Amino acid sequence: MAPGAEVILESTPQGVGGCFYQEWHAADETGTVRHFFPWWKEPEYRARAVDEETLTEDEQKLRERAGLTLEQIGFRRERRAGFRRMAAQEYAEDAESCFLASGDSYFEMEAIEERLKDLQDPLERRRNGELEIWFPPVPGKRYMVALDPATGLSTGDYSAAQVIDLETGLQCAEFQGHVGGRELAELVVKLAKEYNEALVVVERNSIGGTPLAMLQEVCSYPRVYRQNGQAGWMTTSNSRPAALDKLNMLLIQEPGRLMSRRLLAECRTFVRKADGSMSAASGAHDDLVMAMAMGLAVRAAGCR
Repeated sequence: MAPGAEVILESTPQGVGGCFYQEWHAADETGTVRHFFPWWKEPEYRARAVDEETLTEDEQKLRERAGLTLEQIGFRRERRAGFRRMAAQEYAEDAESCFLASGDSYFEMEAIEERLKDLQDPLERRRNGELEIWFPPVPGKRYMVALDPATGLSTGDYSAAQVIDLETGLQCAEFQGHVGGRELAELVVKLAKEYNEALVVVERNSIGGTPLAMLQEVCSYPRVYRQNGQAGWMTTSNSRPAALDKLNMLLIQEPGRLMSRRLLAECRTFVRKADGSMSAASGAHDDLVMAMAMGLAVRAAGCR
C-alpha cells in the first residue's frame, strides 16, 4: 500500500466463520478499526407505529438503548415476523448476535442473548485489551486462575485464563492472547499473586506440560492445582462434557456471574457437531469457554 492509504473491508454478516468473521474478531491484534452499523441507521426503515403499551421488555430495553421511535419498533416487529431467526443477521442489532452459528448450539442461546444485553464494560483493560478486569481482588477472598494454554503462535489458538471467585463462582478477570511458554507462565503467576495468591489450575493435556513445568520449576509458584496427586487438570471424554455442563447451568441459573463479552461470544459459536462432538464452529475459538468450564468444574469438585 502507498503511504497514507487505507483498506476498508465492508460486509454484511453471514454466519460464523469465513474471512470477514475472522478479520472482525482479529481486529484488536491486526490494528483494524471496527465500525458496526445497526439497521436503524437507515432512516427509511420505519413502519406503522406500535402502541407503546404493547412494548415487550426486549423492545423497551432496545428503545432506551438506541433511542428508537415507535415507528422503528413497528418495522422491527414486521421484519422479525417475516425473517424469524434470520432477522438477527439480515437486520443486525449488535456485533455478536448478527453472526449466526451453524449447527446445534450447545449452550442456551436465549440465556446468552439476554446476558449480552446487560453486560458492562470492564473496570480496567491491560495489555492492549488482552486482560480485562471487572472485579479487583478483595483482601481475604480466595480466587482461582484457570488456564487453557496454547503455544503462543500468532496463527494458532489463544491462551486463555479466567479469574474466578471461589466462594461465588463470579468471573472477576479474563486473559486471552497469543502468549506461550515462559511469558505465559510469568503472566499467570503475576495475575495469581495479584489475586491473593490464587490457586492456579492448568489443563495438562497436550502442550499443558510446558506451562505447568514453568509455573513450578521456573516461577516457583506453590499453589498449583493437583488432580489425583498430579499437577494440572486432565480433559477427558468424561470430564469435558461434565465441565461444560457446569458452565451451561451457570449461564442459565446465574448469568450475572459471567461478565465477559468475549466469553459469551464463544458460547454462541460452541456447537454440537454431526459426529456428536462439541467444539467451536469452524473459524471460531473455544479457549475462553474451556478455561471457564474447567475452573467451574474444579471449583465444584472442591479445591485444594
